[in-house]
Amino acid sequence: MTKPNIIVFMVDQLNGKLFPDGPAEWLHAPNLKKLAARSTRFKNAYTASPLCAPGRASFMSGQLPSSTRVYDNAAEFASSIPTYAHHLRRAGYQTCLSGKMHFVGPDQLHGFEERLTTDVYPPDFGWTPDYRKPGERIDWWYHNMGSVTGAGVAEITNQLEYDDEVAYHATRKVYDYARGLDARPWMLTVSFTHPHDPYVARKKYWDLYSNCEHLLPEVGAMEYDDHDQHSQRIFDANDWRSFDITEENVKRSRQAYFANISYIDDKIGEVMETLEATRQEAIIMFVSDHGDMLGERGLWFKMSFYEGSARVPLMVCAPQMDAGLVEAPVSNIDVCPTLCELAGVSMEEVMPWTTGESLVKLGQGGRRTSPVAMEYAAEASYSPLVCLRQGRWKYTNCALDPEQLFDMEADPLELSNVAEDLEHTRVLEVFRRMAAERWDLEQFDGEVRQSQAARWVVYEALRSGGYFPWDYQPLQKASERYMRNHMDLNVLEENQRFPRGE
Repeated sequence: MTKPNIIVFMVDQLNGKLFPDGPAEWLHAPNLKKLAARSTRFKNAYTASPLCAPGRASFMSGQLPSSTRVYDNAAEFASSIPTYAHHLRRAGYQTCLSGKMHFVGPDQLHGFEERLTTDVYPPDFGWTPDYRKPGERIDWWYHNMGSVTGAGVAEITNQLEYDDEVAYHATRKVYDYARGLDARPWMLTVSFTHPHDPYVARKKYWDLYSNCEHLLPEVGAMEYDDHDQHSQRIFDANDWRSFDITEENVKRSRQAYFANISYIDDKIGEVMETLEATRQEAIIMFVSDHGDMLGERGLWFKMSFYEGSARVPLMVCAPQMDAGLVEAPVSNIDVCPTLCELAGVSMEEVMPWTTGESLVKLGQGGRRTSPVAMEYAAEASYSPLVCLRQGRWKYTNCALDPEQLFDMEADPLELSNVAEDLEHTRVLEVFRRMAAERWDLEQFDGEVRQSQAARWVVYEALRSGGYFPWDYQPLQKASERYMRNHMDLNVLEENQRFPRGE
């Protein structure tokens, strides 16, 4: 049986609330809407951890941060942890990455046979938080509200340059697959950094939302003292007191964010058009690492279990899965086992240590009753936070904070914490028991502190004296490109042409 080709489109910081059933009707995203019409769409998909590196390590491995030990954006992703790239490559796939994955550590491939671009963020331990210094802001890399006050239009930015490159290399790779010089099936992951802040967009996309009716959030800014303790820590980490955020700032930030969704839609369209032009077929997955609060409650970026930050879009277009909407809560840690099942690849040897579950059965009318778990142990936290989403309920716990329990059907905006309501005592006890069976918060806290302390020592040591960076350097063998004198020109021209003989 021929194994299917696979494309995974990953984006960064895309709010899943904007994808209730594919892209919201008012979003200018024709390519994603076309894909959605053919896909199993997951309305309530969540990140494993609302931050880039931990969310991505979990997405690739099917394990939570407490297992991967990728707690934050400077925690090493161990080479010994199998990813979907390892599983597929072991089963005979060509595996290739174009774009961001925020791998931290000297291994910048994690199962990918080929990587076409460097990463957009540093891979060393320099962004390590420190639970020994609660409240400390590390100003040179912590988010601040300058992304909001500086929102607007530009024709080129650091991020735009990166994603232009990601799409270019991805289309070149799809052309290369079409030439058929390697008979193996292929898996290409195309990972963009947009619509991640800064909220700056090209004018052609900005203008699409000039009269948008969604430039203000459903829940406006709240007083600092009206927020839960973790949200207050996020405000402090983002240095909110140093900025005066106006309504116009909010509108411009959201307009740029929506514009960058349309920009990414164009980039995905370029890859899809190349796939179609070269007459190739592939399973296609679209997913984000985490969301963005986009000004809801006055919060921005991620780092929270509230829906804007924690909920992500997830769509799968595969022959084994029916097009339609699935409302059961799922996780992006389900990606790894899902891709393996779709490819007919066994994960049996590591399944006892894998938290993710295949979503294929949900695309065939099946049910899921197990809870979705999330963890957060990075900047703006002083101790790990954990969360369970099951049925209509979302439960959050942290050793430092009162518990939270939200009824997501009656209160989708999460405005009423019912953890202390007597009528919900039984529900709360069920979630407490499930959380206690899954997590030892004291042990979790100790493991994070140990990791942070060790990384601070290693980072400072490695930056003393000679410095060898771990940044991925894309390889291009000039002597194997285009025409060289060790090649037969006639053979070369024929092999590099697609289609041949037309």
